Amino acid sequence: MKRATSLWLVLPVFGILLWLILYPHLFVLGDSIWIEGAFSLDGYRTFFTSRAELEALWGSLWISLGSVLLSALIGIPLGFLFTRYDFPGRTVLGALAALPVLLPPLVGVIAFLFLYGESGIFTRLVQAGLGLERPPWRLVGGWAILLVHAYSMYVYFYLFTAAGLARLDASAIEAAESLGAGRWRTFRTVTLPMLTPSLLAASVLVFMTSMASFSAPYIFGGGFRVLTTQIFNSKMSGELTMAMVETVVLASASLLFLYLLRRFERGREFHAVGKGVGAARRAIRSVWARRLIPVAGVGAVLVLLLPHLTLLLVSFVPEGAWTVQILPTRYTLDNYRSLFTSPQLWVPVWNSLQMATLATAANLVVCFLIAYLLVRGRFRGKGSLLTLTMLPWALPGTVIAIALATTFSANEPWFGRILLVGSFWILPLAYFIRNIPLVAQAAMASFRQYDPALDEAAHSLGAGQFTTMRRIAAPLVLPGLMAGGLLAWVAALGEFVSSILLYTHRSRPISIEILSQLRAFDFGAAAALGVVLAALMTLVFALGGRYVRGGMAGGPRG
Repeated sequence: MKRATSLWLVLPVFGILLWLILYPHLFVLGDSIWIEGAFSLDGYRTFFTSRAELEALWGSLWISLGSVLLSALIGIPLGFLFTRYDFPGRTVLGALAALPVLLPPLVGVIAFLFLYGESGIFTRLVQAGLGLERPPWRLVGGWAILLVHAYSMYVYFYLFTAAGLARLDASAIEAAESLGAGRWRTFRTVTLPMLTPSLLAASVLVFMTSMASFSAPYIFGGGFRVLTTQIFNSKMSGELTMAMVETVVLASASLLFLYLLRRFERGREFHAVGKGVGAARRAIRSVWARRLIPVAGVGAVLVLLLPHLTLLLVSFVPEGAWTVQILPTRYTLDNYRSLFTSPQLWVPVWNSLQMATLATAANLVVCFLIAYLLVRGRFRGKGSLLTLTMLPWALPGTVIAIALATTFSANEPWFGRILLVGSFWILPLAYFIRNIPLVAQAAMASFRQYDPALDEAAHSLGAGQFTTMRRIAAPLVLPGLMAGGLLAWVAALGEFVSSILLYTHRSRPISIEILSQLRAFDFGAAAALGVVLAALMTLVFALGGRYVRGGMAGGPRG
């Protein structure tokens, strides 16, 4: 594809990304230093001299680092357990261990609250068992946030470790063992270095997700400060300049960590050298080990699934039936009946379905064009296009929401500003921007899997660029593109971080309605909405995954 023939495609794609991704964040930066019509750094002076603000910055950083450590301590052993050892039920237990990925952040948080909170089932069970007058703990503060993060984010380490082990070359491990290296030395000098790229990727995901986390700090934070909740509080109290400064600091901290980790990775030049064939699973010879390892696997999975089961149980509880008892005293289907008969409860479900579908449809179209340019295109500025595409992945949802709320709060088309704040459309826009990197990466991977000679053959037969994209590229890339779109739709359906800063009552999504029911102490209705949300996500994963696998199996190959 020559540069002159691709400008009609390059310029609009660049324009969309510059307008929706870069411009809003430059607007936020400008608002943080342009105060009352003059340049001023007073906002930053206030931030870096305020004990509360510095506590929030430090809180975000150490919670994120702690989340990486705790998630690794849970996810890596589970990855080894279900990948390297063969025992009855391994496949089923391994699949169940990944289930927390299907719980949206807010739903996972309230499930944790129902189980381990001050009035939670497990907490009251321990209190009754020990004969205590008060609950043995309060799930509040930094350690509570860490526990919730570890529960919801260990899946990254689990999945990445399992995938890394599946790709390891067994001959390297066998060679080390044949030279007399013990299991620990083989793990330290061979297995761990080969797993490092996977572990670094999981670390980045956990750190960035933790920095962007809002649900757990909002529900369990108490007086503990992090930047995401600090931004929300500043915006709600009308301190808009401080909210802009906090947004810039949070974005800068996230980008700095990503830069440092990428530089560390390049400097060490980690390579998972191998043939792509993992080591065979080990048969367990010891009689005691054959008994204990399956028990340990079942026990670990049960602990990890308890919040899911608790959420399901509470969804059948009528309002007022669960006060001081360990378990609810009555159960009913009324919460689900109300959900499907009450317009008040059905509106947020319908809103989320519409907004997730609109955002994902836009992702599919725009990210197909982005991937086509990045993989097949020949033009100057490809590196800049890739940076713009990946930027939303490095920015917390709070940052993106504040940027959109600031930029699209006035109707000034000549400045690239349209009044969207307070409308239905700003939420799908936020979901669309947040999921651009996810869908674009999936589309790029699909483009790399088919032979570019097919494009060249179409051009040689007289097909234009648009015809080649429509008749050749689109059908071949569709399965991978749909896989990315599936993940984007699910993420948009349960999105909470951007929603709480941008929603109105009429456009409220499911996640906001769950929070509203929780505030009204209608735990059954909140849990029922959470179950419906998780069920929708699971159903879409199952049906969409079947379509994607069918497309990949039956589609042409280059």
